[in-house]
Amino acid sequence: MPVRSHPLHRRWLARRRRLRRWLRPLPRRANVARYPVIKWFAQAARKRPYLWSFKRQHVMVSLYTGAVVALMPVYGLQLAIGLALAIWLRGNLTVMAALQMVTNPLTMGPIYYATHRLGAWLIGLTGYGEGAGVVGTYINALVVGGIVGGLAFALLLDLGWRLLAWESRRFRAQLAALHEHFGYRHGDADAPEG
Repeated sequence: MPVRSHPLHRRWLARRRRLRRWLRPLPRRANVARYPVIKWFAQAARKRPYLWSFKRQHVMVSLYTGAVVALMPVYGLQLAIGLALAIWLRGNLTVMAALQMVTNPLTMGPIYYATHRLGAWLIGLTGYGEGAGVVGTYINALVVGGIVGGLAFALLLDLGWRLLAWESRRFRAQLAALHEHFGYRHGDADAPEG
């Protein structure tokens, strides 16, 4: 059986197509000028390779800061804040932008209600943030709830990322063993068909 018709190789190709389809609407080095806020910084963004790197150190920074910013009460400014934080903290812009899409006009109400309830509960529990008046306490509850909820959300994303990374390493090892069995090294232009 040729390596390209092996079920494991076909699964790898399907995964690659699915990942590309998921990443298509997100900012990449090639299409960064297409985005309303980011396009003003397109030249500066293209010069920073860490914004496009999927290395663990760049992704983890973006997961944690992006999740917190996504749940903070700054709707409309999230992408600009995410871009600034990705540059400042040397994080991945694609992951940061994807997390900012969590809060959108459909999810904004439930998310801000939940973060306010969480923040109000934490303020009532600790007493920190009270006494700023009704409006001040309400805003403090949104901020505290956004930070704590964002960190909890980021922890779940981190665990998911680790699980996917482990599974990806296992899958790549199986694929490498298959290619070795057929005498095919990844990247060979004249790979054998059988």
